[in-house]
Amino acid sequence: MAARWAVLGLLAACVASAAKESVLNVCMDAKHHKTQPGPEGALHGQCAPWKDNACCTAETSTGAHQDQSYLYNFNWNHCGVMPEKCKQHFIQDTCLYECSPNLGPWIDQADNSWRRERILNVPLCKEDCELWWEACKDAVTCRENWHKGWNWTSGTNRCPRGSTCQLFKYVFPRPADLCEKIWSNSYKYTTEHRGGGRCIQMWFDPANGNPNVAVAKYYAQNGRDASPAPWAVLLLLPAALLSLL
Repeated sequence: MAARWAVLGLLAACVASAAKESVLNVCMDAKHHKTQPGPEGALHGQCAPWKDNACCTAETSTGAHQDQSYLYNFNWNHCGVMPEKCKQHFIQDTCLYECSPNLGPWIDQADNSWRRERILNVPLCKEDCELWWEACKDAVTCRENWHKGWNWTSGTNRCPRGSTCQLFKYVFPRPADLCEKIWSNSYKYTTEHRGGGRCIQMWFDPANGNPNVAVAKYYAQNGRDASPAPWAVLLLLPAALLSLL
């Protein structure tokens, strides 16, 4: 009986450890992502902080900075020219999404024709979300959720008939509304601060390392909602199986 307990305990520990490691340093299965992260000689502009270990190529990083680029044919200027200070945050959002290998704990299955996986409820640092909203509050849009509802008949996104262009601050009254709603809950607003190890940073200084590595490890260990991870149940496997013997 003791031998069985030891074997089953070892098995559960190994499976749990492997499950945790499997969400670290990975790229999602999406339209432009590499299959595995790795160094890039150079990444363009705001994507440069990820060049030492990236899920994006240099070509993708260049596309992330272009209006209506080949990446998704998405037009930031669908209700007039987006202010530059606002556009910088959307570029940074694109760089994080395309380049980061530290989003594994929040990768989910997607039901889109152009990607098999997406991110869901990534805990965004308070500062990143609030600065994004502050920079964009006077920009204009006609959609709350930019993933759907557009008129694509021209090959790029246009406001659907009957929609009205409004200031961001009316479409998204709070920072949390912007960060959570604009990409179908890809991000989750948090009260966690940069540098605390509990939230993902869009902006960071690569000279000080990538802080999102430690954040991903924390949520891999504790579950993406910072509650006990689903695979922690595996630690109870030995007792459960022994009860059946």
